[in-house]
Amino acid sequence: MLAKTLAGLEDVLVEELKSIGANEIVKANRAVAFEGDLKTLYQSNYLCRTALRILIPIFSFKVRNQEELYSEIQRIDWSNYMKHTDTLAIDSVSNANDAFTNTMFVSMKVKDAIADQFRNKFGARPSVDTENPTIRINIHIFKHDCTVSLDSSGSSLHKRGYRIDSNKAPLNEVLGAGLILLSGWDKESNFIDPMCGSGTLLTEACMIAKNIPPGFFRKEFSFQKWQGTYGFDKTLWDNIVATAKQNIQPLKAKIFGSDSAKASVFITKDNLKSAGVREDITVQNQLFQDTTAPEGGGVVLMNPPYGERMDKDDVTVLYKSIGDTLKAKYQGYDAWIISSNREAVNSIGLKASRRIAIFNGPLECRFIKYEMYRGTKKIRPDKENTDLTS
Repeated sequence: MLAKTLAGLEDVLVEELKSIGANEIVKANRAVAFEGDLKTLYQSNYLCRTALRILIPIFSFKVRNQEELYSEIQRIDWSNYMKHTDTLAIDSVSNANDAFTNTMFVSMKVKDAIADQFRNKFGARPSVDTENPTIRINIHIFKHDCTVSLDSSGSSLHKRGYRIDSNKAPLNEVLGAGLILLSGWDKESNFIDPMCGSGTLLTEACMIAKNIPPGFFRKEFSFQKWQGTYGFDKTLWDNIVATAKQNIQPLKAKIFGSDSAKASVFITKDNLKSAGVREDITVQNQLFQDTTAPEGGGVVLMNPPYGERMDKDDVTVLYKSIGDTLKAKYQGYDAWIISSNREAVNSIGLKASRRIAIFNGPLECRFIKYEMYRGTKKIRPDKENTDLTS
């Protein structure tokens, strides 16, 4: 199997797959390959917080032109995986192959090959349903290598099912969970997101701390519709879900969120309510500079604006105020900030103890840790190695 993820979260996903008993785990670029049985397949979809989708490669071949693509797809006996009454969707990715620069064309050619096979065998063909198909097929072409996979997830696994509203550019749920896991938060000390936006970090932190599965709110996964070789085992699935529900535990930590925008606070509260964790989390309409750190220390994790829609001077002032507030009020905390704005990060004026390269959508970011020891001294940006490429 192959678990897709975001760049920078591969190591976290490796650990998650180990925890569910996956075997032969191999880290790749934005993906982790692994082996397992149907139980592993179901658990990886339901329990892995940093997986975007789980693929099962079923066939690979060399391809140089559209005729080879068509003939090789027809070599697969598709009746092992679906019926002519099923619906299908095909997602294609092609890199470094001049013959297949149009992924829509690739998908169409694959669809034609499958449909023609069924028409020749059964006199009827499956239809296309891009929204809610019975089976979703993934085609990956790199240079002359083509891999055909079954997509067991369906819609991306970041679509947890709890979000009912969002502000502009909401944080991807998989990224949010990944950042929390990367931070090393112990799930018992304070967790604070002072720029909570639509509440993704708060919700994911609470789900992690209470051991609520990331798939808990999902209505369905593609594998639940499968027949044939990987036919759906409902008894196995029900046991996995029941066990996961039994492992949900009370919240030991205190989780706090705030945002300077009233609209964001309302959205956050609605999403927390949808996830069933509203009563677990304190949310306020407040500027970060006006917050007071709860006693006991813990983790502050924030995703401040990167400056795409802000004046350069305003974003510099914002990041400087973040550093000043952390220094003045959050001693005893580990502060983590994700940003793509190198110049703005320099304005924070605190010595970073760790930097992790990560992507937020198309933006190359750094996830930066500041250890706010008692008596932390602010330093001049020109004295610190603030190179985001390090």
